Amino acid sequence: MTRTAVVAGGSIAGLATALALAGRGWQVQVLDRAAPPPDGPPRKAAGTWERPLVPQSGHSQFLHSLGVGVLREHLPFLLDDAVEEGGRLLDLTAVAPPAADPADRDGDEQLLALGMRRPVLELVLLRAVRNRPEVTLRHQTVVDGLMLDEDARRVRGVVTRDGARIPADVVIDAAGRAALSKSWLAAAGVTVEPDTTSPSHLRAFTRFYRLLSPGAVPGPLNRGNAAGGVWDHYAAVVHPADGDVFAITLGMPSRDPATTALRRPDPFTAVCRLSPFVTPWVDPAAVEPLTGVRAITMPANALRGIISPRQRPVAGLFAVGDAAALTNPLYGRGVSLALRHAVTLAEQLDDSAGSSPDLAERAARQAHELYRPWYEQSVHDDNARNRMWRARLAGEETVPLPAVVPGGPPLPVVAAAATGDRAVWRGLIRGAMSLDRPADVFGDPRMLARIEAAARPVAQAARPVAPTARPAVPVGRPTAPAGGRPPTRTELLAAIEPREGT
Repeated sequence: MTRTAVVAGGSIAGLATALALAGRGWQVQVLDRAAPPPDGPPRKAAGTWERPLVPQSGHSQFLHSLGVGVLREHLPFLLDDAVEEGGRLLDLTAVAPPAADPADRDGDEQLLALGMRRPVLELVLLRAVRNRPEVTLRHQTVVDGLMLDEDARRVRGVVTRDGARIPADVVIDAAGRAALSKSWLAAAGVTVEPDTTSPSHLRAFTRFYRLLSPGAVPGPLNRGNAAGGVWDHYAAVVHPADGDVFAITLGMPSRDPATTALRRPDPFTAVCRLSPFVTPWVDPAAVEPLTGVRAITMPANALRGIISPRQRPVAGLFAVGDAAALTNPLYGRGVSLALRHAVTLAEQLDDSAGSSPDLAERAARQAHELYRPWYEQSVHDDNARNRMWRARLAGEETVPLPAVVPGGPPLPVVAAAATGDRAVWRGLIRGAMSLDRPADVFGDPRMLARIEAAARPVAQAARPVAPTARPAVPVGRPTAPAGGRPPTRTELLAAIEPREGT
């Protein structure tokens, strides 16, 4: 019997789900409300592809080790295609401390990240989907509602805005932040649990660049897959992408009007020149800008009610990716979690037509179990960072240090311990790369003992951060050497809006 699915949404979550289902014999229709992308090779087409419905598409992104692992295991041809299109596999162990015990290298083969612009990865995925005869892709098609049984407990298909009725065994909401399944169910009279949300307190400014000499990297990647850092009042990070392209992103508190000027190239560049490890990446002798500065207010973290354990299941209806949960894009987890979820859902549907209420309930529960820890971690990290940044913006002499997990050790202490203890470093990086839940890693008494022993010589880092004497900002084109100190708040503002005559 032919099994049929409609996927509403043609971005990464929807395309990955369609590809995973097609590989298991499903006939899939992908209905995407956006216009089709430009023709041509992915790297070229990505440069002119406008994505108003995917605002994060124009910002820096990379694929976590979780996502790389999903592709390696389930869609290896897709990873091969991504690398062939210029994607850079970045070995995170390049910045690891030496291993005193062979066991400290366990899992090193998993510690890879993929540097690639999101539109390029999406176009590689789109090409793979178009090559599957089991998949039909329709652009500029909006799903307005569901076809349901009389008791609204089972999906029978969808209704599009132009009135077409498309029958299907399963319907998958991959509509991203719009999370259309909520409005579909509400229109059908089905009560939908409210989302659980928490603000990110962050806005970002991103600019893309190209190396003038391909392969001539201007500076070290002190973070393994990136260069830069998160400091006590802002963040600045370089993300290598496909080929000779890279992005620089500045993260600022969302309620900080003084930094709005970072939308302009000159203030943006001035702050980059002051930021440790970022400085060489804006050297005009080594790089050239590809874009202007793009600004985005990061969306709130959201755990959707559609996957809540309290939600009444509707057989045959599923949500994936941002339609199921949304975490702050600053942490880069969304695409990797969407790939994991797409493959998991396809596996769950493999032995069923997808119309069982038990299956709908089980899939929602497993989705909740996948996303909830990362939602909670994102909320914790956002709130901890916001407390630190707001204190510094308020001019407080000391600021609260963020803890690596609720009730855990301060992040600076863990980072200090990680510089000399491979096991601590591995725990920190596996959490950052979405492989292990930080609460599991840093809730282990043995890990806490290692952190305490390794960080004891730098125990001062555990104290609240106080301002220190810093040299004046040089006149003209101030710079920060790689590994130097970040600017103070006063220095940052002076770089953004220099006084006349300086």
